[in-house]
Amino acid sequence: MFGLELIVVLGVALLLSGALARRYPVAPAILLLLAGIVIGFVPRFREAQLPPEVVLLVFLPALLYWESLTTSLREIRSNLRVVALLSTALVVLTAGAVAWVAHLRGLPWGPAWVLGAAVAPTDATAVGVLARALPRRTVTVLKAESLVNDGTALVIFAVAVGVTVGQETFAPSHVTWLVALSYVGGVLAGLVIGWLSSTVRARISDPTLENIAVLVTPFAAFLLAELIGASGVLAVVTCGLWISQSSPRITSAAARQQMMGFWSLATTVLSSALFVLVGLQAQSAIRNLRSESYEGAVIDILLVAGVVIGTRWVWTYTTPYVLRLFDRRASQRARRVGARQRMVTATAGFRGAVSLAVALAIPERLDSGEPFPGRDLIIVITCGVIVLTLLQALLLPLIVRVARLPEDTSVEEERKLAETTTADAAYDAIDEIAADLGSDQHVIDRVRHEMEKRRRLLSAADDGDDALVQHHDQYTALRLALLARERETLIQLRDERQIDDIVLRQVQARLDLDEVRLSRSAPAE
Repeated sequence: MFGLELIVVLGVALLLSGALARRYPVAPAILLLLAGIVIGFVPRFREAQLPPEVVLLVFLPALLYWESLTTSLREIRSNLRVVALLSTALVVLTAGAVAWVAHLRGLPWGPAWVLGAAVAPTDATAVGVLARALPRRTVTVLKAESLVNDGTALVIFAVAVGVTVGQETFAPSHVTWLVALSYVGGVLAGLVIGWLSSTVRARISDPTLENIAVLVTPFAAFLLAELIGASGVLAVVTCGLWISQSSPRITSAAARQQMMGFWSLATTVLSSALFVLVGLQAQSAIRNLRSESYEGAVIDILLVAGVVIGTRWVWTYTTPYVLRLFDRRASQRARRVGARQRMVTATAGFRGAVSLAVALAIPERLDSGEPFPGRDLIIVITCGVIVLTLLQALLLPLIVRVARLPEDTSVEEERKLAETTTADAAYDAIDEIAADLGSDQHVIDRVRHEMEKRRRLLSAADDGDDALVQHHDQYTALRLALLARERETLIQLRDERQIDDIVLRQVQARLDLDEVRLSRSAPAE
C-alpha cells in the first residue's frame, strides 16, 4: 500500500505544482522541490527513499536520451570548445575548490573530493526545465554541458571513493587511464548501440515494435558502457545524438507521433517526480544528520554553495577572455558574447537529482569496517546546494532582463525556410511524381491547386491583414466548430447504443487527428 500511496501523492504534487506554476511566476522545479519538503513532514512518507541506483540506472538514461534527442547537434558542433571546457575543466575546478573548502571545514581529503564530485556537475533535467525559454545558442550550450559533465564528475567520484575506502591508491597515470576509458569507451559504446538501433529499426514496420526498440536503446547504451568500465552517461548522450540524425530517415510518421507523445510525457513525469523526491530526501537527510550540528551544517551548505556558484561566475568572466588572447579568428570573433549576456550562463548552473544520487551512492563503510567519514554531512550539504542553486531560477527572469539578450528569431526564420523550401520542392515535383503514379488529370489539378494555396499562405503568414490569412483563420475556426459537432453526435450515437465503444474510439481517433492538424494551423485544403 505504501508504494501506491506514494504514487498518488507524487501525482497530486505534480498536478498542484504545475497549476501553481501557470498562475504564478515561479519555476515548476522549485514548487516541486518545496512539495517534496512538505510531504516529508507527513510521518507516513518519511520512510520513502530515493535509491541512487534507480536514479543512475533508470531515470538518468531515459532523461539524458530525451534531452540529447531534442538538442541541436549543429549548435553543439559550433560551440564544441565551450561545451568541452565547461563539462571537463570547470567540473574539475569546481570539485577541487569545494574539496579545499570542505577540507578546511574538517573533512578529510578523500571525502572532501567525494563532496566536490557530487556537487560539481550541473543537472540536465534542471537546466532543460528552467532554461528552456532562453535563446537557442544559450540553451544548447547549457544542455550540452549538463549532458556531458556527469561523466567527468562520476570519474572523480569513483577515484575519490576508491581511495577513501582503501580499494585504490591515487596515481596520475591511473586517473588518466580512467578518464580516457570513460570518454573514449563511452563514445564508442554510444556509437555502436546507436548504429545497431538504427539498423534494427530500419527493418521494423510496426510502430509499436519500433518504439519498443527506441525504449530499450538508452539502457542498452548505458549497459554496454558500464560493462567495459566506460561512462554510461556519455554512451547515452552519444547514442541519442546519433539517433537524432538517423531517425528522420528511418522512422515512420505513425511511429514518430507515438514516440514524441510517449517520451514527452514520460520524461516530464520522471523529471518532476525527481524534484519532489529530492525535496523529500533533503528533509530525511537533515533528520539523519549525526556527525555535525545543524548550525555547522548550515554554515557548510552556505560555504559550499557559495563556492559552487562563485566558481562558475569566476570561470564565466575569466576563461573566455583568456581564450580570446590566443584565438583571434574572424569566425570566433563573430560568436563572442558580451559581458551582460554572460550573466545568464553564470546563473544557470543548476544542480539536481544526479548530484543527490551520487551522494547517496557513497558506501556506508570503509574496507576496514569503519563508517565512511562524514557521509551524512555530505548528503546534507549536497541537498542544500541543490536547493540553493535551484533558487537561482527565481532570479533568472531579472537576469535575462538585465542581460538584454538579443531577440532570437533564428528558429522561426529557419522553420519558415524549411516549410517554404519543402513546399516548393513538392510543387515542382507534381508532374514527375504524378506520371510515375499514373494519376488522373483532375487529381493532378486538385493537388496543384492545394499546393499553390499552401505556398501562398506560407508566404503571407506574417501578414495578419492578408485576405488569404484571414480566410484560412476563418476556415480553421469553422472546421474546428464542425469537428466539435461531429464529436457530440458521435457520443450521442454511443449513448443511444446505435454504435459500440470500439467504433466510437475508431472514429474519434480520426476526429482527433483532424483537430490536432487544424490546431497547429495547417493550411486549408
